[in-house]
Amino acid sequence: AISFNAAISACVKGNAWEKAWQLFEAMGKSKVELDTITCSAAISACEKGGKSGDAWQLFKSISQSNIEPSTCTFNATVSSCEKGCQWERALELLDMMTHGKVEPSTITCNAAISALEKGGQWEKALQVFSTMAVNALQLDAVTFSAAVSACGKGCKWE
Repeated sequence: AISFNAAISACVKGNAWEKAWQLFEAMGKSKVELDTITCSAAISACEKGGKSGDAWQLFKSISQSNIEPSTCTFNATVSSCEKGCQWERALELLDMMTHGKVEPSTITCNAAISALEKGGQWEKALQVFSTMAVNALQLDAVTFSAAVSACGKGCKWE
């Protein structure tokens, strides 16, 4: 599994998402046991390739297996939702995290705010922003940019 994980991650980082997906599929066919790292990398490959539906299906199958999704798994899936303009799913994932064992990170929340911004959901975006501050998550330039952009789309820039 370690060799597959390294190869898949390298492909994702090198923007060879199709090759990463092929390796993931080959891994499943060769009966090598999947783990959180493998699945997170495969979801990242889907995100990079604009395959948000595939990323979502993979996440759902992970959730129904013995594999525990990590913060990285959630981050990749929420980012995929953001790229695929699926703000409802991004919020669902964030809710799963806050009610589960996995803490949302700044990256998770930034991707969720961006998904909400793209979906015209400026009020929900500001709710996520406020929750970040309350939970002492680091607010960075990406956070502020996404929140301001969401307000701009909602004509609430004042």
